[in-house]
Amino acid sequence: MYKARIVGTGSYLPERVLNNSDLEKMVDTNDEWIVSRTGIRERRIAADNQATSDLALEASKEALASAGIKPEEIELLVVATITPDMLFPSTACILQAKLGAKKAVCFDLNAACTGFIYALSCVKQYLEMGTYKTALVVAAETLSKVTDWQDRNTCVLFGDGAGAAVLRREQTERGVMGVYLNSNGNYAELLNMPAGGSKIPATENTVRERLHFLKMKGNEVFKIAVQSMVKSANEAVRVNNLTWDDVKFIIPHQANTRIINAVAKRVGVPIEKVFFNIHKYGNMSAATTAVGLDEVVKKKGVKKGDILELVAFGAGFTSGACIIRW
Repeated sequence: MYKARIVGTGSYLPERVLNNSDLEKMVDTNDEWIVSRTGIRERRIAADNQATSDLALEASKEALASAGIKPEEIELLVVATITPDMLFPSTACILQAKLGAKKAVCFDLNAACTGFIYALSCVKQYLEMGTYKTALVVAAETLSKVTDWQDRNTCVLFGDGAGAAVLRREQTERGVMGVYLNSNGNYAELLNMPAGGSKIPATENTVRERLHFLKMKGNEVFKIAVQSMVKSANEAVRVNNLTWDDVKFIIPHQANTRIINAVAKRVGVPIEKVFFNIHKYGNMSAATTAVGLDEVVKKKGVKKGDILELVAFGAGFTSGACIIRW
């Protein structure tokens, strides 16, 4: 039986740290309010001259080194992002050139915060079918570039970062196992960036009205996020014929501590199994689960055969979860 096995992971966080006391000087907020409602204490912010592909490059280098793989061996390169360098060409193609992955077939994937899980699911099919043997999946975001730093309700939430994983086609029982994905476009207006696409092209008015920044109706998103992540988490365990006792670590999307705690409570897992890094990085969209996977693997003593679950929810609305046997 062939599986898409993760053979290396990597991550990169920009050097600049923006903590809550810094935000107190920018908008009407305070550390106690932010921590009590989100769990976030600080986040990383890309430099002015850093694009998403730059963050992706550093995470990719680390993942390749971890796997002992050269860039020329990559046959498939997928970048999950909602903050591409530009609308076209794809950030994956830009990353390909920077990395020197000359043989890779490249494309971007936009599933917002669930992007890394969607990308893993996609690559899993290609590898298991034998179309390709080696793939690089990267989730990278520079959300600071589309955050409205005058909006106190959203600017406290987001940060920048990148995570990457190298996968190889191997005859094994280890690797990316069953994946559960879901989408519901009926809620698309609750979390979006209104302008800059074909519906509302860029004009002086769209810039003046700040329509090129992320917009979110937080209360509505919160409720649906919990419901969707609970369903995805449970379904991924079910389709893999597992129980929650089999799962060593759950790596959830880091949008809000209250969401993560609510999901853990509803699926009935001890909080000790749930990985948190939201206090350090905030919400990095697709990059959150990718960075989380890298940190769990390198810092939590993951062993061969351990079962990990990634679960996320994002704009679209998208949601999903995947099981990884390490």
